[in-house]
Amino acid sequence: MSSSEQLTAALDALDHAFASEAPFRVTGCTYCYDERDFAQLSGPLHLMADRLVSSVAAKTPDHWEDFPRLYRRLVPRVIRPLVTGRLHVDEELIASRLVQAGWTTWDPPLTEALRDVWSTWWQSTLRTHPSPVPVRNSLSVITVATHSLRPWLNTWAATRTPAADAHLTDLVDDVMFEFEITDLRMGFYEEYDAAAELLGWLLSDVRDRVVDVRLDDPYLHERLRASAQRSH
Repeated sequence: MSSSEQLTAALDALDHAFASEAPFRVTGCTYCYDERDFAQLSGPLHLMADRLVSSVAAKTPDHWEDFPRLYRRLVPRVIRPLVTGRLHVDEELIASRLVQAGWTTWDPPLTEALRDVWSTWWQSTLRTHPSPVPVRNSLSVITVATHSLRPWLNTWAATRTPAADAHLTDLVDDVMFEFEITDLRMGFYEEYDAAAELLGWLLSDVRDRVVDVRLDDPYLHERLRASAQRSH
């Protein structure tokens, strides 16, 4: 099974897992939404308009009387377009909203289905270049959602494909602009401080796979040593 087929299977499994989330009467901000919107959100998932799903996916939790329950129910409609690059919402914002909805505290079948999507999406991304979602955005989403970066970097280091190497080149070109790497935070709200972890990984685990002389700048090594000293 190809990585794209595995991702499709994971998304189908996500749909199946979240099918247990029953409709309920949704209420919320009447300034941003009207009764027709609330009626749609209270009805069958597949009948909700894409523009309404995108809007709800982005809104702050205080727009809803029961934000965690609403976001949990919308997960299948949000995650599939997210990972396929068809959701017209900042990808990093979705990770922040999932954290605010407390996704890791949901029933195990739901959290396991989501974790499987994160893993298969990452594998698919590393084997597809260009990918539907830029690699930096994908990495940021799963890092913020799981509050961990190193496991995903380890997977990248172990994936020695032309696509993974092309993504590495793209990422380095992105984060090395004006040395952003030295103060890099991930997430819509910059929740995750990724600078030291990512810099250390680029200068060691995958340095031989990136042709970019900027990574040899002494300033970067000085910043990395300073970060290591602060952590001890």
